[in-house]
Amino acid sequence: MNRFLLTFLIFIFSLSLLAQDKKAYVLYDKDGNKTTYASMLQEALKHDIILFGELHNNAISHWLQLELSSDLYNSIGKRLIMGAEMFESDNQLILNEYLSGLINTRNFTSEAKLWRNYSTDIEPLVHFAKNNELNFVATNIPRRYASIVNHHGFDGLDKLSDEAKYYIAPLPIAYDPELPGYSKMLEMAAQMPGHQTSENFPKAQAIKDATMSYFILEHMINEAIFIHFHGAFHSDFYDGIYWYLNQSQKDFKVLTISTVEQQEVQSLNEEHIGKADFIICVPASMTKTH
Repeated sequence: MNRFLLTFLIFIFSLSLLAQDKKAYVLYDKDGNKTTYASMLQEALKHDIILFGELHNNAISHWLQLELSSDLYNSIGKRLIMGAEMFESDNQLILNEYLSGLINTRNFTSEAKLWRNYSTDIEPLVHFAKNNELNFVATNIPRRYASIVNHHGFDGLDKLSDEAKYYIAPLPIAYDPELPGYSKMLEMAAQMPGHQTSENFPKAQAIKDATMSYFILEHMINEAIFIHFHGAFHSDFYDGIYWYLNQSQKDFKVLTISTVEQQEVQSLNEEHIGKADFIICVPASMTKTH
């Protein structure tokens, strides 16, 4: 074999190896060790509540949410319950009407408060629940009530009617401002130019976490698995929703999943270690959904 041909073959082989290394994601455990989707599924089946933290515009997050839901359903059937931050609790009625087939898609999409990425990222999950006759819970606090907390603190919620309070976690709200997630929010806000930091800023986040936790627990049934979708910051480092679930003192096993983006995914950056039981590491160059 002549030298030119040998060099050419080595070049082609090298290109092939580079192409094989282009991974859409790498999965890590909480200690930063590489693991597998099969291991995550196996662990998910041992837990009662799965907190699946996404990056809202990350295609891999949304794909794996659907894949995990499908595989859980294949194992436990209608004992699977789904729920999401992306639906506010006062939209539960219209969501139920749509899932049951009582109203059509046009009425649902025109009257429900849907996120702008609903059709690309959230609708597949809703359709999965609809097609398999699964409960899908609207867990988030109505944004108008979160805004009250942002401006007036938790005390502002006391002025709500009893009917309005039906859509939020029971008052008074437990709150620990020293939790890393909430203290970090204050630090970040203080660094924003022209922004006047208010101690109510993380409280508005906390009322969302508390309400999502409350409606997860309200819809739990024996031998069910509840998979909940939300921005990763709502459960990263076992804060937020996870913390509020623990405050309930109910004996549920909770699994957390987070999503992160890195320039290189062959090892997990130190700042992401410990974020969740399973960490989906996605190339930063991954196509965004919106």
